[in-house]
Amino acid sequence: MYSTAICHVVAMPYPGRGHINPLMNLCKLLVSRKQDIIITFVVTEEWLGLIGSNPRPDNIRFRTIPNVIPSERVRAQDFPGFYEAVMTKMEAPFEQLLDRLEPPVTAIIADLELRWPINLGTRRNIPVAALWTASTLYFSLLYHFYQFSKEHLAVLNLPDHVDYIPGISSSNIADLKTVFHKNDNGVLQLLLDCISRVPKAQYLLFTSIYELEPQVTNNLISAFPFPVYHIGPAIPYLELKNDAFGSNCNSANEPDYIRWLDSKAADSVLYISLGSFLSVSSAQMDEILAGLQNSSVCFMWVTRGEASQLEEICGDKGLVLPWCDQLKVLCHSSVGGFWTHCGWNSTLEAVFAGVPMLTFPLCFDQDPNSNQIVEDWKIGWRVKKEIGSQNIVTREEISDLVQRFMDLSSNEGKEMRRNARQVRDTCHGAIAEGEGGSSVINLNAFIRDILKGQSHK
Repeated sequence: MYSTAICHVVAMPYPGRGHINPLMNLCKLLVSRKQDIIITFVVTEEWLGLIGSNPRPDNIRFRTIPNVIPSERVRAQDFPGFYEAVMTKMEAPFEQLLDRLEPPVTAIIADLELRWPINLGTRRNIPVAALWTASTLYFSLLYHFYQFSKEHLAVLNLPDHVDYIPGISSSNIADLKTVFHKNDNGVLQLLLDCISRVPKAQYLLFTSIYELEPQVTNNLISAFPFPVYHIGPAIPYLELKNDAFGSNCNSANEPDYIRWLDSKAADSVLYISLGSFLSVSSAQMDEILAGLQNSSVCFMWVTRGEASQLEEICGDKGLVLPWCDQLKVLCHSSVGGFWTHCGWNSTLEAVFAGVPMLTFPLCFDQDPNSNQIVEDWKIGWRVKKEIGSQNIVTREEISDLVQRFMDLSSNEGKEMRRNARQVRDTCHGAIAEGEGGSSVINLNAFIRDILKGQSHK
């Protein structure tokens, strides 16, 4: 039997890799700071098969609920249908699971892109911490637009003539227009419905870092009556602690791709990953491949679907893989740049590693992320000249861009890498223990809050 004094947190991620990974990393951070926390990490049956064997602390245990569709790995074929199923089919089995869990549940950490946990927690008198796994800026854009549309009784889309929303800059409105024009309106309506429920939560958690987004964070802190905590980056940096943040290692146990990186000169390799979900068109893929080959730049490309096909084409200059330990690769001394789709987790890993980025956003929050990388932090360049452009980038443009981007001697390249190191130091400072980094302070405060709430039950 468990003691009722044990803190028992239930973690419920949205069923997608970009959501499961940061929530798991947050859970590992929690138990690293408070040994007597028990965490029940709830996933669908298919996701347990994908991640169930991954290393984790003993006090994080898995429990499952049924898949929302027969095979969640084909969700890209009907993403709107999958997204709606997540919103409508997960609540009942999750609540049934709660009834079977021991010890009694102290708190729920639920992905904000599930619209039912906050109401469920209210009904059962369990505090809910809503976790947002994208940037604070993207949340703020959507939250302010939801407030704007509610107050003005607007249809949930963004007309071209909207040029001002309180709290949002004109460049951010341009980002928001891109988000609304590039994505399914039904999905965005469901997402805004999730956003609308946040004021009823007890806590709001961001996987971002306060110092990266201070102004927008302060605005949100003043907007909500409950604690808003930046606990990021929720990336697997704990696993790197014994490896000097990914420094080269000559161990025979290292995977082949690390030994391949060991053989390359410092900052000479362009790492490429365009995400685990949506990918580029075949025509654009052909141009990227030809442009990379023409550039003569050494590259490492991780792509799940096309790895074997691309491996035959790339030749000696390129290494193509279906998977790698991305954070370890980005922290390797031979990696000098990252061509990325600008998913938030990938963005944070590049920030942590101090690696400049070539931004190639595909959907959702990726355009705003690209804007922050290029305009706000000045640690990257765009592959596409226009935000939201659907035009094919030619092989000639790619070859020229990659050559300039990986040129360590140019003044613009030196400045970008200097900025990347400064942002890296800011990130490391936020998670520094002895100096009281902002993320450490916020994580400790969140733990104190849920323990205090437990004692009042």
